[in-house]
Amino acid sequence: MILSVSRRTDIPAFFPRWFMRRLREGYVLVRNPMNYHQVSKIGLSPEWIDCIVFWTKNAQPIVPYLKEIGSIYPFYFQYTLNAYEWDIEEKIPSLKNRIATFQALSDTIGKERLVWRYDPILLSPKYTVDWHIKSFEKLAQDLSSYVESCVFSFLDMYLKIEKKLQACQARECTEEEMRRIAKAFAEIGKRLHLQLRTCAESIDLETYGIQHCKCVDPELIRRLTGYEIRASKDKNQRMECGCIESVDVGQYNTCRNNCRYCYANFSPHSVATFTSKHNEKSPLLVGELLPEDKITVRKMKSFKERRMDLGQVDLFDE
Repeated sequence: MILSVSRRTDIPAFFPRWFMRRLREGYVLVRNPMNYHQVSKIGLSPEWIDCIVFWTKNAQPIVPYLKEIGSIYPFYFQYTLNAYEWDIEEKIPSLKNRIATFQALSDTIGKERLVWRYDPILLSPKYTVDWHIKSFEKLAQDLSSYVESCVFSFLDMYLKIEKKLQACQARECTEEEMRRIAKAFAEIGKRLHLQLRTCAESIDLETYGIQHCKCVDPELIRRLTGYEIRASKDKNQRMECGCIESVDVGQYNTCRNNCRYCYANFSPHSVATFTSKHNEKSPLLVGELLPEDKITVRKMKSFKERRMDLGQVDLFDE
């Protein structure tokens, strides 16, 4: 099983102590996003967890725990680092600090366990195509020695985020703009030896040497663990998403980054309400079990098959 931590919220940035307690106690409870009182109990034995995929914009709070995590579980990071200002990504650390954190994390865990995400790409009178090309080039220069690949995607204007983006006049890219950005990114990536891929995009950018990616990636997990991973496409994700199946332990309306384009939060008020109920000693990310909750023990299985001959696979070199 692949543990996703988490597409729904930034657990490394805001809830690392809670997550470590769950790993140490060997299980976590997760509410069904579509049925609040349906709760899954997920075992966290290393016998079942093939790899942990962390999703974050700020890994610094979880860094002190990575040696302990890495001694038991393989892991890698999907790490979003954009150059937007605080009108778009309101409550994240400064760009300078985020770059430094990214670089230090790469030095600690190895660049093969980091995937840089430049997403989503939105356009506005302030954030133009040329702005993105210049910003991406500067970030690529800063990060290319610390990472092997970069994943990017274009904004999808979901109804729930439309109002959040109106104030900054943000919009989706046209296909012509997508291709102009992709061509420029590809040239930058080739010059800096950075592999470029897209996330959950239907547009074909193979002309520029850009392929579709699997963010929950069996090939990367094979490289990190030495095991072949046999898992199906995740049926809970969009059709364009190539990820293999995983189990997410996050909860919506709990990320305090307050990014305008975020689909995982309804409103700042919702986030404040939910996060005020967080108890790091609870098996649930938010609140406690209620009398009307129904707990279902999830059946667990490993996707690992035969071990490949990759030599010694260590998360941390002593």
